[in-house]
Amino acid sequence: MDSFFTSMAIPLGITLLLMYLLLMRPEQKKRKEMETKLAAVKKNDHVITIGGIYGTVVNAVAGSRFVTIRVDDGTGTKVKILRSAISQVGAVDDGDMDGSPGE
Repeated sequence: MDSFFTSMAIPLGITLLLMYLLLMRPEQKKRKEMETKLAAVKKNDHVITIGGIYGTVVNAVAGSRFVTIRVDDGTGTKVKILRSAISQVGAVDDGDMDGSPGE
């Protein structure tokens, strides 16, 4: 009976180790990278929110939970959002945005 549990513990341990290395560790690394990017957001950075709003940062105080972004250059419309609501930092390729209003 004791050898049965011992023989089952080794494959179970290997399976858990593989799950950690293949699933959990890359996700932790990705989350840490995003936290670093969010902490480094500064004025004139282009961002996309989790709601799909594209804008340019106009005010980002270090350590603050909030960031102000300009969403329309023509009217100067600004939106104050949570820093954690930013899903992407950096310029978006022109091919990703068709530029047509209302779509």
